[in-house]
Amino acid sequence: GRTDAKVSVNETWIELFLDDSQELEVDQFLADFNQNLPSDIRALEIEKTDKDFNVIQAPKIKEYIYLFSHREKFHPFCASMMVYMKSELDIKLMQTAARLFEGTHNFWSYTYKPSETTETTSTIESCYIEKNELFTANFFPEKSFVFRVTGAGFKRHQIRLMMGMLFDLGMHKFSLEEFIETLDGNKKIHLSHIAPPSGLMLYKSEFT
Repeated sequence: GRTDAKVSVNETWIELFLDDSQELEVDQFLADFNQNLPSDIRALEIEKTDKDFNVIQAPKIKEYIYLFSHREKFHPFCASMMVYMKSELDIKLMQTAARLFEGTHNFWSYTYKPSETTETTSTIESCYIEKNELFTANFFPEKSFVFRVTGAGFKRHQIRLMMGMLFDLGMHKFSLEEFIETLDGNKKIHLSHIAPPSGLMLYKSEFT
């Protein structure tokens, strides 16, 4: 898979192809692999597969998260993984709206530059905003929030467009009724607020 620049990854998968003549000592390779990876990447485990497995095409469920805070400005150390919103946010309204993303919708309005042939209908398994307890640090703000969304796949910028809409809704730039209209792809409502990439993280991927 791929992510935009400045988007973090907590867990993902890579595939390594070997010649038939090569035999891999998994435990030793994992140790050596980690010693040679850059300091911001760590391999967690290795699973053997067969030649028919394709990590890109294999069905999987992905969970993305988006970390953010508002009110008092956070410590600068937070900037690489969390977004600070200067405006006061209506968190309860944002939580109500986030749940409405769940299910199968035509996400035309949340598809970046869709063409006539772009498939914009997809299913979101779960979607909600909660208090952030996933990642903590002594320099984090006293209260921060995490937007969590799970599905089989997402279009380019889709989650950042979703988060941008939730931010606009939290600032009362849109009403809940106007937000609901964006879930009807037939209306072809153009959205321009793409939330900053720094708050977005691919949290985990699981094969189904």
